[in-house]
Amino acid sequence: MLQKTSAPHVSAPGGISRVMLWVAAALVPGVLGQLWWFGPGVLIQLAWCVLIALAAEALALRLRGQPVEVGLGDCSVLICALLLGLTLPGHAPWYVGLTATLSAVLLGKHVYGGLGHNPFNPAMIGYVVALIGFPIEMTRWTHPDAAVPLAEVWAAFSGALLPDQWTAATALEVFKLERGGMYEAEFKASRDIFGLFGGRGVEWVNALFLAGGLLLLLRGIITWHGPLGLLGALGLCALIGWDGGSSEGHGSALLHWFSGATMLGAWFILTDPVSTSATPWGRFVCGALAGVVTYCIRVWGTYPDAIAFGVLLSNFAAPLIDYYLRPRVYGHGRGAGRADE
Repeated sequence: MLQKTSAPHVSAPGGISRVMLWVAAALVPGVLGQLWWFGPGVLIQLAWCVLIALAAEALALRLRGQPVEVGLGDCSVLICALLLGLTLPGHAPWYVGLTATLSAVLLGKHVYGGLGHNPFNPAMIGYVVALIGFPIEMTRWTHPDAAVPLAEVWAAFSGALLPDQWTAATALEVFKLERGGMYEAEFKASRDIFGLFGGRGVEWVNALFLAGGLLLLLRGIITWHGPLGLLGALGLCALIGWDGGSSEGHGSALLHWFSGATMLGAWFILTDPVSTSATPWGRFVCGALAGVVTYCIRVWGTYPDAIAFGVLLSNFAAPLIDYYLRPRVYGHGRGAGRADE
């Protein structure tokens, strides 16, 4: 029987599911890092998001008349759920993950026609919905290395407030709001939320996501253009605004690279082949745009981390970027084609 499936139609051995499983494998080091530094709440959020995502995907496919087994078998919704779960606080209540995951799968993906048709990264759609809808719950981050009892973790997931003795602002929040005119090195030495070159604990999680991203790069699953564009633009902006670590500076490049969700965003979220640019240099420009937006919001905006907004804005601009950076057609000038449209 002929089965209809959505794009992209990958002809490589294993197809889409093989690529997605490689992405899942590359996420494992970062997941283990988060588990080590921030406790079992990370696994609870991941399991909850995956469960809701699979159920929502099956329901959407059935309502659209698509084969459920084929749709679930490509594992794309698994990656969406994993990326979303990794961006949520480990001690966020159950309804945050539920709302975010349903928004990602239904609004971010199936409203536009399913896999291969979504103009925006579904996981980031879900994250932004949660960030806007539950601003207090989305700040329930624990102090790195805090030994939160499992009973408290489960209570927080059920909706109870986590005691203040285990909660902490993120390194980016502390740097932005509490520095009080101190020099960067002096301030970071006075707060245990900072590590050697980024947020304490988070710096190593970012390093592990960087390692996972390099694995995908070596396997040929992603290209270097998007990550280099984002990290390069973010680093350049940080270098311009650093001012040698003075009291007026906005943080070093290392602080911005290895705090927040920078490496997860650069190597796993921005590189979504559906929602980013279709051309190599277009992907570089999309990454650079995401990096600049991330820096501007981190420094002058309301939110301490802004990878999601940077990625979504680059997704929005991708069609325009592709229009001006399309490859030259053989036998024609670079401007050929647009004049005929």
